[in-house]
Amino acid sequence: MKIGFIGLGMMGAGMASNLQKAGHELVVHDLSRQAASRHLANGAVWAESPRAVAEAADLVFTSLPTPADVEAVGTGKDGLIEGFREGAAWFDLSTNAVSVVRELNPTFADRGVAFLDAPVSGGPSGASSGRLAIWVGGDKAVFDKYKPVLDAMGDAARYIGPIGAGTIAKLVHNAAGAAVSTVLAEVFTMGVKAGVEPLPLWEAIRQGAGGRARLFDRMSRGFLTGTYDPADFALRLLHKDVSLACQLARDVNVPMRLTNLAHQELTEALNRGWSQRDSRVSMLLQQERAGIDKISVSPDKLKAVLDADQ
Repeated sequence: MKIGFIGLGMMGAGMASNLQKAGHELVVHDLSRQAASRHLANGAVWAESPRAVAEAADLVFTSLPTPADVEAVGTGKDGLIEGFREGAAWFDLSTNAVSVVRELNPTFADRGVAFLDAPVSGGPSGASSGRLAIWVGGDKAVFDKYKPVLDAMGDAARYIGPIGAGTIAKLVHNAAGAAVSTVLAEVFTMGVKAGVEPLPLWEAIRQGAGGRARLFDRMSRGFLTGTYDPADFALRLLHKDVSLACQLARDVNVPMRLTNLAHQELTEALNRGWSQRDSRVSMLLQQERAGIDKISVSPDKLKAVLDADQ
């Protein structure tokens, strides 16, 4: 298949190369022709503009830094919208703004072109190796049609839902990663300053309950099922443990902003009378603040997802 690819930076370069390895012909464009040198050496054709890419290929991928870049490539001067034929499809692999993808979708639909948001996760190494998640929002029939092409770039291409769903999933993932990294830095510096060497401390905690579980898999117990009884680990016990950690941090003069916020959450949950319930019950507080109904996913459906990854 002849495929257009725009944006050959740290992520795009690897994904485009994997498309070539799968036997697809590429038409490429980037702000710098040098960025496309290896792809051109492997048979890709250079296009002088996004418009020229769209004129040459009915399937186009973009991997760009910012929402403004995506808009410029899509609807700016010599943009994709000026070159696409009816029936074409554009998958944006960038981490975009939900408002932008929801505006671009109907704009291109009016021209008979399918626009889907398809952000990726796996970093440059994953983009090169193919160990890459691709989260797609938009027309499922278009996703199904081009799933084999997506599979040439990543090993975990998944349809998430309507337009914007893929972007929402990516933002949830990256925001969680930022918060977790911050709190890990807090507690780890506390441990080191309190007197434990970094290596044995890391070796110890990575084998604990939290360390052995995949980060998001832990949500399948309690939060996603909406079940907090009987307790695996009672709220009152976790509250005690976090209280002790916060006290240790004060003793060794380590600021722990997020950990103290977590302690406040646990305290509020205790004041609800939930001390004997599972420690995860404090997560209900955020559901209340968000104004959403209690989340309740069938345990059987969750088990099927987890078993499929074994």
